[in-house]
Formats: sequence, structure tokens, C-alpha cells
Amino acid sequence: MENTVYHFVGIKGTGMSALALILKDLGYEVQGSDIDKYTFTQRGLEQAGIKILPFDEENIHEGLTIVKGNAFNDDQVEIKKANDMHLPVITYPELVGKLVSEYTSIGIAGSHGKTSTTGLLAHTLSGIAKTSYLIGDGTGKGIKDAKFFVFEADEYRRHFLAYSPDYLIITNIDFDHPDYFFGGINDVVDAFESEARKTKKGIFIWGEDKHAKSIKADTPIYTYGLDESDYIRATNIKRTVKGSSFDVSIDGENIGNFQVPLFGEHNVLNSLAVIGVGHMEKLDHALINRELQTFSGVKRRFSEKKVADQVIIDDYAHHPQEIKATIDAARQKYPDKKIIAVFQPHTYTRTLALMDDFAKSLDLADEVYLTNIFGSIREAHGDITSKDLGNKIHKGGNVLTLDDMSPLLEYHNTVMIFMGAGDVQKYETAYEQLLSTLNPNQQ
Repeated sequence: MENTVYHFVGIKGTGMSALALILKDLGYEVQGSDIDKYTFTQRGLEQAGIKILPFDEENIHEGLTIVKGNAFNDDQVEIKKANDMHLPVITYPELVGKLVSEYTSIGIAGSHGKTSTTGLLAHTLSGIAKTSYLIGDGTGKGIKDAKFFVFEADEYRRHFLAYSPDYLIITNIDFDHPDYFFGGINDVVDAFESEARKTKKGIFIWGEDKHAKSIKADTPIYTYGLDESDYIRATNIKRTVKGSSFDVSIDGENIGNFQVPLFGEHNVLNSLAVIGVGHMEKLDHALINRELQTFSGVKRRFSEKKVADQVIIDDYAHHPQEIKATIDAARQKYPDKKIIAVFQPHTYTRTLALMDDFAKSLDLADEVYLTNIFGSIREAHGDITSKDLGNKIHKGGNVLTLDDMSPLLEYHNTVMIFMGAGDVQKYETAYEQLLSTLNPNQQ
């Protein structure tokens, strides 16, 4: 990679900010541009001394290599000027693909659980060998002479086809992104199979996922899960308020008992994938177990705080399966508390396509509130409202507005989960401010 300044268009995006941090760590000059609005990825960039500019064609000049965020087309002002000036323009997936090719690379793909699994694998490997990583929560670390490179591989618009990793983890395959995968679930499976065929050493697949199991590739495929037919299998699972422990066997041979301070069955499965990668790379099982036990989670995935007498959980869950997993995790950690879900539906197409499944998953909570639908750059409005979803929910389903969060003040000593991929955190903040005002001595 040549001597140039890398200018990231859309640097505050979660993947983009992580990639910018990695390049900076590796000694490259990095800057970027984005909207003025504050985002949770911004602090890391500022701490690393990376300059963030407002979008402006004046930012573009000779000596730059433009890194184009996935949300932007060639008509964006900076990209248009860069093309007019014939400056090199590289997409985010192309740059990631180029970077990871120099290491033993592990891509984490799947409709759900990518970020949590990437974070868990990056943490575990980092404690054993030098590891660079790119996590979809905006976290990235570049180490020049690293052995491993762990990165999130996103199926949206088939972006992950820019990668040819040594190993690939597929956590699950579900129908998501109805705005792109017009061919339904078969189209999604086809995308994952194309990526599996580009993988060099081994593919790890959750064995109970019928779509993932249908994948064919020339590279060895190892299934992980709770079934006796799985190559990497967990048995004797104990789930407590402190986390989960389980015995692991690989190809029928017991390799020991493992513990993780994580909640929900999905985190047992994610741990199996991590153990599988470590095993194939001949890492000491005791070291893998040691590192798993010190993992504290990734941003916006079951992030907890206590305000007054309430436990407040912030989670990125925006698909029925993710909502189910988050509520399952909360029930494990807080078996004696009522669970209240506050969900912000993300995009009109997804809400419409998965309406019944959303209602079913949300009903696993004790009480459900909704906010209005959060659109996207590509989809600012639609023919459906949160009230339509609320009508299908049995455990409540009332729609909250930002200027009246008072219905939530009815609850005491409960777990309040704010879920969504949009800006649901502003509702959480409004609720926390109300709570703090009413309970000034309970901070």
C-alpha cells in the first residue's frame, strides 16, 4: 500500500471508523469526512487523532486515496470530485480484502451475531498471539507483524465477496435486507455459498441452521452446535446468572470444560465457533478457555447500566431472531425481574416483510413498547407504521414518542431493553433523564 493520505468518505460508519483506526495503527496517514451529527464511533477516531471534516468537495485534493463508504454512490460530492480528478477511489470491502490477505484471516459472516462473534474471537486470539481486528461496532486494531486478522464480513449487497479469507464462520443464514435480496432466502444462501467457495482453509457453520447446512464448497466444512452430529459440540450446558459453562468435544473427543461470562444460548454457539478456529490453528485449549473468561462484550450488544432501581440494556437487535436472543439473555441474567422491551423498527421493508415474526419475538418480553419506524438513506418512508406492528403484539405494543416517555415510569425494579439499529438511544437517554430527575438520590 503506497505512500498517500487515506481519505474516508463516511468515516463515522461502524466499519469505516474501525478500518480507519487499523490503517492509523499500521502507520498510514488517515483522515475522513462525514455529517456533523455526533455518533458513538466518533470518540475512538478523535482519541486516535484522526481528523474528521464535514462533507465538502474542497476536502478533495492531490495526494489522497479515497476510501468510499458502502452508503455512498459516485454522485456524492467528494467522490464525484475525486473521480473527476482521477484520484484512486477504493471501496471499503476492497480495502479490507487487500489488508487481510497478508495475515491468517478469519471472516465472520452471518445474518445475526457477526459483531458479537468477531469481538469474542478477536479478544480470545489477541490474548494468545498478535491479532489485528475489525469489528462492526466501530472498533479496529492494526498490528504490523500480527499473525491473525479477524474481521466482520457483511453479506449486504454481497460486499463480502471482496474477501478470500483463510477461515470463514457462518453464524446463521436468515432472510434479512429485503431491499436487496429480491430473490428471497435462496438469493441470500447463494451469496453465502459464493463466499464459502472463496475460503481457503476451513468453514465453520452452525449445524442446526438448515440454510447454512445446505452450503457446498471444496474447503472442509465443520459444523458446531448442540447436536450429536456436530463436529464441534457443546454438552452439559449450565446457564447461570454469572454466565455459561459447557463441555466441548471436537470430532467426538472431549477437549474440556469452557466458561464464558455471557448470556443466552447464542453466546454458547458463538463460543463454539471461536474454540473451533483456535483448535484448527493448534492453539492451547486452556489458553482459549482463559481468554474466553475475560471477555466483556462489544458496543451496543447487551450493554448494561443501572439507573435508579432499573437495569437498562442497550442492544442493536433489529431482526426477530436477534430480539429473541436478547430477551433470552436477559432472562438468564435476571430470572426474577420483569422484562420490558422498547423496540425501534428499522426500515419499512424489513418491518413489513417480517411483521408476524417481530410480533412473536417481542411477545417473549413481559411488556412491549414501540417507537416510530426508523427509515434509511435509501428508504425515507413507507406504507406501514409502528401502530400496525403494535396491533399484532399481545404484550402491549403502544407507540412511544420522544416528548412523552412517561408510560415507562410505571415500572420499578425491572429490566428495560432498548433495541434497534437506528437511533433508539435517544429514547433511552430521554427515559434515563426522566428517571434521574425523579430519583435524584439513586444515581
